[in-house]
Amino acid sequence: MDIQKYIESGILEEYCLGLLHEEDRADVVQMTVFYPEIKARLRDIELTLENWLTSEGVEPDADMRQKVLTSLGFTDPDILTIVDKNADHQTWLNALKHLIPDEPLEDLSIEVIRKDDQVQQMLVVAKVDVPEEEHGDYIESFFILKGRCECTVGNQLFELNEGDFLEIPMHIKHDVKMLTPYVAAVLQYRFV
Repeated sequence: MDIQKYIESGILEEYCLGLLHEEDRADVVQMTVFYPEIKARLRDIELTLENWLTSEGVEPDADMRQKVLTSLGFTDPDILTIVDKNADHQTWLNALKHLIPDEPLEDLSIEVIRKDDQVQQMLVVAKVDVPEEEHGDYIESFFILKGRCECTVGNQLFELNEGDFLEIPMHIKHDVKMLTPYVAAVLQYRFV
């Protein structure tokens, strides 16, 4: 594939302007997963459009602004709360679905979605088991967005499905085994 030709075709601009059909939009998203150059160019175009609109005094409506921010990899700031057992699975999945590939190429990918003094949250897409580990400086938790896995915490075994949340106390050994081809989850560290 000629990446430069694809970039120069105008399809990325059409994507940003909302001129593509659903299938073509999905193709562009897939291309950004496989080709970092295309993803970078798409971000440049989106930022340029947003900057131009702002400089002209045009403030996009809230829905359009969120679409632009989401396509740039920013989720809705209201959703970036600390994940717990009451977290809404569909809301998180909708906010992060553009970062979750249909078929992951890498065994493990990690995308930081929030990091401050209180908490670090990451979108993790894993095709491989996580060996036994233990943490002493933060409380770790998982919120499963896609797939299923088993997590052994101490002497207890937990089967986690989509929408399940599990918090792991500090100083307790734990591991994760995949039960599906891959798992996408919000991995959260709460610092103490």
